[in-house]
Amino acid sequence: QIHVVESGGGLVQPGGSLRLSCAASESILTTYFMGWYREAPGNQRELVASITSNEYTYYADSVKDRFTISRDITENTVDLQMNNLKSEDTAVYYCVAKRWDSPDSWGQGTQVTVSS
Repeated sequence: QIHVVESGGGLVQPGGSLRLSCAASESILTTYFMGWYREAPGNQRELVASITSNEYTYYADSVKDRFTISRDITENTVDLQMNNLKSEDTAVYYCVAKRWDSPDSWGQGTQVTVSS
């Protein structure tokens, strides 16, 4: 089963930027979907951005024009560039990899805190 590990979270001031990275244990070309979810206290886990095997991207309305998802098939990583961060972006961010022949693989999450 493919495994994913997130990195890059931290504390940033409003208006700042962070780049999250999701490293996969195997080729991401074996996945049909890779995405970033987030979960804030008291809220349900929500899909923030995703990229499919044919490079179709999706963004939640709340992050459009601020976040960019990208992948590197040589490094087997999927990154989330987050700009103009707002306090409401504060959450634990999770990476997920989906393949047709195995259960979804979730990382442990990385904390993003936007605060002055």
